[in-house]
Amino acid sequence: MRFTGSIDAKTDEKGRVFVPSVFRKILQKEEEEGLVLRRDLFVNCLVLYPKSVWDAQVDTIRARTNLFNRQQREALRLFTADAENVTLDSGGRMLIPRRYLEHAGIKSDVRFIGVDDTIEIWSKSAAEDLLSDPEKVGSILEEMMNPTDPH
Repeated sequence: MRFTGSIDAKTDEKGRVFVPSVFRKILQKEEEEGLVLRRDLFVNCLVLYPKSVWDAQVDTIRARTNLFNRQQREALRLFTADAENVTLDSGGRMLIPRRYLEHAGIKSDVRFIGVDDTIEIWSKSAAEDLLSDPEKVGSILEEMMNPTDPH
């Protein structure tokens, strides 16, 4: 399952937003049963995981977690505790909890960005800042894909 592109939307006064139809169609085609929402680990945006992707991610983290190591156990706890199951209503809307809206700085205008097997939800202004420097992406990809790099 691959999500690509960026699509603007608006939240209503209750924090509901229409998930873009192009993304909903992918979820329906893959027969996804549910969605999980959590804050991103590194930047102020939200990440929407199809349930199967979320389960695989948690399984990977759990497999690497020694439950008798306090720090590892804490990481697993914090990763899963900061997540919430969300559902789409019959119109394709989801409710974004207030604490998540505040974390991402979302007032009304949002941008959904497809990132491989997840969907990021950004405040529109933060997303515009993120995408404003195409040279940055080129430089990072050049370094990542350099065939002489031993990594």
